[in-house]
Amino acid sequence: MTDDARWRAVVDPDRGADGIFVYGVLTTGVYCRPGCASRLPKRGNVRFFATSSEAAAARLRPCKRCRPQIASPRSTAEQAVARACEIVASEDRAPTLTELADAVGLSPSYFHRKFKAITGVTPKQYILESRAARVREGIRQANTITDAIYDAGYASSSRFYDTASSSLGMRPGEYRRGGVGVTISYAITDSYLGWVLVATTELGICRIDIDASAEALRERLVGSFAKAQLLEGESTFQETVARVVACLEQPRLGLSLPLDVQGTAFQRRVWAALQEIPAGSTASYSEVAGWIGQPKAARAVARACAGNQIAVAVPCHRVVRSDGGLGGYRWGVARKRELLARESDVMEGAPYRRRGDDAVHHD
Repeated sequence: MTDDARWRAVVDPDRGADGIFVYGVLTTGVYCRPGCASRLPKRGNVRFFATSSEAAAARLRPCKRCRPQIASPRSTAEQAVARACEIVASEDRAPTLTELADAVGLSPSYFHRKFKAITGVTPKQYILESRAARVREGIRQANTITDAIYDAGYASSSRFYDTASSSLGMRPGEYRRGGVGVTISYAITDSYLGWVLVATTELGICRIDIDASAEALRERLVGSFAKAQLLEGESTFQETVARVVACLEQPRLGLSLPLDVQGTAFQRRVWAALQEIPAGSTASYSEVAGWIGQPKAARAVARACAGNQIAVAVPCHRVVRSDGGLGGYRWGVARKRELLARESDVMEGAPYRRRGDDAVHHD
């Protein structure tokens, strides 16, 4: 955090900043934690410190009201959750909620509440996603799929298959063999944003990718599904492509086509929230985090946006920083800026611009 951001957290008490820094008041010789109920000091008399020990080294004494020398509840909870995640990663067997809570010294109900607040998912969801990730890694090296499943800590293969479709997006055998048995139709077309690849499975659109090079788009698709049956340019697929291009050109139309969205439980919640942001509007990462009930998970929301494989239809370009900055974008900040500008133009009824008139950089 910058000093200006720290000062804002003091002026408008932000308990979420507790444990991140303390502030000292040079005229009184006292240091406090953000959110302290003490009288607001003058900005010129305030100095910020990363830790209580730094404040003490500057010969400041701890406030008797907020007791900043004691570890904050936020820090304690974060340490407990971090330890729980380490346990999940190291254990061959999936621990129960009670076992995890006991291991970090918290009650099960308090641990469950804090774990979800900090990570954005419940302990059970985290364990399932963690074990599924182990299977995804192990499936490519193990002698058999069953070996990979048991190595990941599942008591039986049936337990894994119960959740395999949501974890992998396809059956484990298909995943291990690079999508063998899966049919993916795709097409690549030109647009004002550059080349656009549209790909679908039998469940819906699984990818909308953008690049300056059509060959790079094709290579990425093949790299993800090396052994799937890839059908390019089928005539029956052209209507789908046309509707996607129309969505790029006229954001107000939206895209009323089914999506084959594959991701973690938390990612799917974020992506669903993004689809509620109307064209011509934006939301901050923090606002999206609040919408899904995880107000402290802004960074996790940003990571979920970066993991989105379906450009524009899942409108991660409409999420910006709290200070109004564009933030990052999987397909380049220049494209993000162009999409937002075009959507704003559409909302105002301005004429569309031809690609030749657009200053879009595709590097």
